[in-house]
Amino acid sequence: MTDGSPKRLFIGIDLPEALRILLADLQLPVRGVSWTPADRLHLTLRFLGETEGGMEESIVRHLARISVEPFILPLRGLGVFPPRGPPKVVWAGVGQGHPRLFQLRQQIDDALLASGLEIDLRTFVAHITLGRCGRVPPARVAAFLKRHGAFEGPPFRVDRFALFSSRLTREGAIHTVEQEFRLHG
Repeated sequence: MTDGSPKRLFIGIDLPEALRILLADLQLPVRGVSWTPADRLHLTLRFLGETEGGMEESIVRHLARISVEPFILPLRGLGVFPPRGPPKVVWAGVGQGHPRLFQLRQQIDDALLASGLEIDLRTFVAHITLGRCGRVPPARVAAFLKRHGAFEGPPFRVDRFALFSSRLTREGAIHTVEQEFRLHG
């Protein structure tokens, strides 16, 4: 499964192609915002960062034990992180989410702790990163949000999640599914 070298890992939900296209259509030119290519759009459940290769097998083993029933997520709202000050990330939200989304996140955290990883304890804010902001005036991003902030897309079924690796290149991050996990009750 792994050659033992460190990998930049995250756990996320891949989006249906139709939703990726819909979200990519929102990515109008805003000088100073670097938009995420449609094929890289996903909902991050937990970013792990550089992880020693020997840990990957343990992570996969523990993630495979997760038991959460499939669920439906809305696609609703746009915003920025941080909520105050210069924007760094433009995101699409999932409304209030679904209780099973938060159950899935909790079971992922439990699995990661059981595998021996330390995790940060920041509040989980479910989102899809649409773009990253460079030196962009906050008013420019605010104008974009005013036009599109009430965005609402079709709900989508979540029946799996994945462990991804992410390799940084000059053209952006290249995401590879390392292991996929089907949801079941």
